[in-house]
Amino acid sequence: MTLLQQLRDRWRAWRTPQPLGARGEAAAAKFLKRQGYIIVGRSERDRIGEMDLVAVDGRTVVFVEVKTRTSHNKGHPSEAVDADKQRRLTRIALAYLRRHDLLEHAARFDVVAVTWPVDIAKPTIEHFKNAFEPVGEGQMFG
Repeated sequence: MTLLQQLRDRWRAWRTPQPLGARGEAAAAKFLKRQGYIIVGRSERDRIGEMDLVAVDGRTVVFVEVKTRTSHNKGHPSEAVDADKQRRLTRIALAYLRRHDLLEHAARFDVVAVTWPVDIAKPTIEHFKNAFEPVGEGQMFG
């Protein structure tokens, strides 16, 4: 690949806008870092599903679901974290804690709602700490 081709590829990648969800997750991670959180995982995938962000707040493992919308026309972004989504996130979080030998640590679920209208440079970010309790049978959160 020639230098010119490499430069063209980089230019295209830079000019191609990120999908809304990816931009929202990046904005949420930046927001949480400014709040003192340490981001230890992004888009953590498991056979069960995906966790948007995994962070540490003090001595607590925080599983963060990020919901990004351009408007509230179809409801607030946080409303998308319904009971079914909470159940799936609980299973993913439990698997993460087991995999990393963290079952003895405190954990919680936060939701970050990002509203990012198309014509606005910076989004509105709302952080809901301890947004929901673990859902499902036999959960081991404390």
